[in-house]
Amino acid sequence: MSKLRCHISISLDGFVAGPNQSEENPLGEGGERLHDWVVPLATWREAHGQQGGEVNESARIVEEAKENIGAAVMGRNMFGPVGGGAWGDEQWTGWWGDNPPYHYPVFVVTHHPRESVEMEGGTTYHFVTDGIESALEQAKEAAGGKDVMLWGGGHIAQQCLAAGLLDELELHVVPVLLGDGARLFPSRGEAEVQLEQVRAVEAPGVTHLKYRVVK
Repeated sequence: MSKLRCHISISLDGFVAGPNQSEENPLGEGGERLHDWVVPLATWREAHGQQGGEVNESARIVEEAKENIGAAVMGRNMFGPVGGGAWGDEQWTGWWGDNPPYHYPVFVVTHHPRESVEMEGGTTYHFVTDGIESALEQAKEAAGGKDVMLWGGGHIAQQCLAAGLLDELELHVVPVLLGDGARLFPSRGEAEVQLEQVRAVEAPGVTHLKYRVVK
């Protein structure tokens, strides 16, 4: 059965982006450090049209994240631009250039309707205005029995956790303290989330913690 999976980098104090996010600094102050572990990897560089790179324990985790994915869901802030609002001239097509690294349908949850955008390499963005449940339903249908990846950001991941929609969560815990920014987990009293640890993998600059969401 198709599962909703989420892989996300997080600071030791629980933030998936730093404060003061902007179009110039989409991950907020200090947020880029959350991805210092993945950018040098050969598997990451290959997905972004680059050559070379490192191979370590994180490479296996990243490769595994790509397996059996048929579609994805992401929030408007993840797709951008930061701040949301109406689409204007509709020239914005995400942070990833003409050939995004997804290569499958991506369903963007937003309040503002827009026609689907087909990109190079098999990525098509669909814009969903009737909530996360609808986005997930459409993504599962498009995935054709494969899993759906929830790519973030923090707000939509928090919503999916609170709504009991998420099946697997892999946290890439980076030893930095951001102090403020976008949190992943719901505040106390908003939702009761139970996680069962599946594994823990140490790697340079990060610890990968995989959980099954208990329902």
